[in-house]
Amino acid sequence: MNDDLQKRIAEALKNPQNMGELANADAIGTVGNADCGEMLRLWVKFKEEKGKKIIDRATFQSFGCETAIAVASHATELIRGKTAEEALSLKTEELAGELGPLPPTKIHCAQLVEGALRSALAPSAAKNQPSAPAPPQNQSKTLLESLTSPATSSRKITFLPKDK
Repeated sequence: MNDDLQKRIAEALKNPQNMGELANADAIGTVGNADCGEMLRLWVKFKEEKGKKIIDRATFQSFGCETAIAVASHATELIRGKTAEEALSLKTEELAGELGPLPPTKIHCAQLVEGALRSALAPSAAKNQPSAPAPPQNQSKTLLESLTSPATSSRKITFLPKDK
């Protein structure tokens, strides 16, 4: 990774934007990457403006590397004021915003953010995911069951395919 990108990432980490849960979010998307162990959750709140439903605010939590945090910080700013369709039309490399082009070894960080965005905003993609059977009564769900069972709210979890 070049020094200029390192500096931009360090600058984004000094004051990350929109980090943390968003109360009363209209949509929540969660995505994880089994290869690197990263996970990102994105909350989205909409508002009505000029007869259109636009993104009013987006926040995130990341269990990942510095680059994923920096990309998520920039992306949550970038999608503000856009419709869900406009946000979903952004390309992976556009989500990095002011960070600029990412090296091939860090593209997965932007893909993680894109996956969480799609998980939150593209309900049809989440409906096509197989779900695990419900646990028997009086038993707690395991973490895997809670991640793969059908959502009872707007929270969706998408597992990214492994890179080959």
